[in-house]
Amino acid sequence: MRHHLRPGTPRRASARTLLAAGTGIAATGALCLAVTAPATAAAPAAPEAAAGSTTVTPAGHAFAAKLSGKATFKAGSVTVTCTVSNATGKVPDAPANHNDAGPVASTITAPTYSSCTTSMAGVSATVTTSGSWGVAMQNGAPSTAAMNIPQGGVVVKTSGLASCTVTAAPAGPATVNGTWANGAPSTLTFSGATVPVTVTGGFGCPTSATTSTFGATYTVSDTTDPASQITVTG
Repeated sequence: MRHHLRPGTPRRASARTLLAAGTGIAATGALCLAVTAPATAAAPAAPEAAAGSTTVTPAGHAFAAKLSGKATFKAGSVTVTCTVSNATGKVPDAPANHNDAGPVASTITAPTYSSCTTSMAGVSATVTTSGSWGVAMQNGAPSTAAMNIPQGGVVVKTSGLASCTVTAAPAGPATVNGTWANGAPSTLTFSGATVPVTVTGGFGCPTSATTSTFGATYTVSDTTDPASQITVTG
């Protein structure tokens, strides 16, 4: 009998848990089972539920995402808060705006962040973004959205009493998972989403931090036809 360890990481439409077991314990358990009891066939693992269909409308329309409230980036004990953020994108043309079994993906501009402050007195911050970004929408209850960050696509720099540099997705692209709600306008919310980071700098910098949490809510408006709404359905 073969034993498999199957790692996984959290994703917007499913929860996957990293499982670990000592090989010595597993081997001993298998040996005891073979000696003390008849071998029995293991129950087959339940198949993962197939992703449902997704349709994003109106097909081909451009949209704008605007921050509602504030966006926060937290690494270690340092929190950077920005009150202005914007991005733009376009719903794929038909038939690419529909997927029979999975999300609908599209590219977006790298979000901009400004009017940023920090949780440390005497320390200011700037946030710069770059590279090719994307978003993938999945219909569900709730509907979800995964924002794809390119390698090194977000850099937070602080200055003043602490000079730090926080780089998101340092080793490769990363995904930030959020939820989508249809409305007038529709909203995209990220709450406690995690992204890998590296932190460099001197005194006061959280150099031991390896992840950052991100929170923000965006309103998403149809800029091709302001009377329409960007919606995610099946």
